[in-house]
Amino acid sequence: MPDSATSFLRRENGTSLAYFRLEGESPGLMFLGGFRSDMSGTKASALEAHCRKVGRAYVRFDYGGHGESSGKFEDGTIGEWAEDALAILDGVAQGPQVLVGSSMGGWMMLLAALARPERVKGLVGVASGPDFTAGFKEHRLTEELKAELDERGYVMHPPNIWEEPYPITRKLLDEGDSHLLLRGEIDLACPVRLIHGMRDETISWEVSLKVLNLLKGDDVRLTLVKDGGHRLSRDQDIELIIRAAEELAAG
Repeated sequence: MPDSATSFLRRENGTSLAYFRLEGESPGLMFLGGFRSDMSGTKASALEAHCRKVGRAYVRFDYGGHGESSGKFEDGTIGEWAEDALAILDGVAQGPQVLVGSSMGGWMMLLAALARPERVKGLVGVASGPDFTAGFKEHRLTEELKAELDERGYVMHPPNIWEEPYPITRKLLDEGDSHLLLRGEIDLACPVRLIHGMRDETISWEVSLKVLNLLKGDDVRLTLVKDGGHRLSRDQDIELIIRAAEELAAG
């Protein structure tokens, strides 16, 4: 694959967002990565390779505090990262887009589509994680961690010795409550394709089923991968994602 030169978009808040744009046919694809991920991952790169092959426009980017973008990860919030996605959609992507959101990116793509419905031709959610901050508070915060969060303003997660821990801040968890989507109808009528692994131990496949049931539109399909985990980065998983994205872009 030819080198993909990184460019930067400066937001009004001073954050410099790293992105890559491939010129090509419209509608384009725009990839929205996950929590603590960056735009150089397997799925983002595979989508770029596909778009190069078929001549389709493509955009991928890093949220503030992620990858090559400026800022500190621990300063980020769901609202700020959603604004990052809108800044890229408004200032970098051109014309109608099929948004492909992975994990947290599935939350970001829904928020972006709600804010800019006229720009979105379709959505592909991969192990989508809307409202994961609320889920973290409900299922992951033990009494001990709650006390630590109250005292320090953050907790380190995961609290074990075999994974590198990272900070989960009270600001992230509380601000996330302003963007919850799974408590009522999601007012989107565009076509949506959801893909989720049934062995996903990070975000249950039942979250995608709930998204399907809450979406206002009827052209919504959920593909469950029985042996799939959270990453869905195997060749057969990538093929599913690309097929879904191309179907919506070409349709």
